Amino acid sequence: MEILQSEFVKSSSKIEECPEAKYPEFAFIGRSNVGKSSLVNMLANNKKLAKVSGKPGKTQLINHFLINNNWFLVDLPGYGWARASKTDKAKWGEMIHDYIVGRESLQNVFVLVDSRLTPQPIDVEFINWLGENGIPLAIIFTKSDKQSKNKNQSAIAKYKKVLKSTWEELPPMLLTSSASFEGKEDVLKFIENYIP
Repeated sequence: MEILQSEFVKSSSKIEECPEAKYPEFAFIGRSNVGKSSLVNMLANNKKLAKVSGKPGKTQLINHFLINNNWFLVDLPGYGWARASKTDKAKWGEMIHDYIVGRESLQNVFVLVDSRLTPQPIDVEFINWLGENGIPLAIIFTKSDKQSKNKNQSAIAKYKKVLKSTWEELPPMLLTSSASFEGKEDVLKFIENYIP
């Protein structure tokens, strides 16, 4: 898939405010500072599409971007240790839950995890929650350029081992780097399979 057009459409604070659900949607989510905005921009060939920040927790709304006039890339707020009040975190949690469970046009949730870290309980918990709710997902390992191929393979193996205790069939796993563009084609090909 070649991305020829990408544009910001809308930020929403609840599912009712989201754009009309007339295109397939692919959501991206992960812990704060996992490199989500950089990955979104790399996939869309647009460095200015999603705001990249040194401060974790910059994304606080459901952001819809229209790609090639036929699908939505959805940037969801990160979870984890963004410096936010408990009230705000609860609000984001509710918003993310309602969107993921209630949005009929949602085709897949990409859960981003840092390839340099061992499986984090908060990520594993979220992945398991998606599985329990029957939400299609794939795991994207980010920042693959920051370490050796062996360490990247080891990171994926560790996740497989942890998830095998609860999963019968493991979700797809993709390795990416916003800096070297590794995995870009794999992610876009994955998305292409869902688009009519």
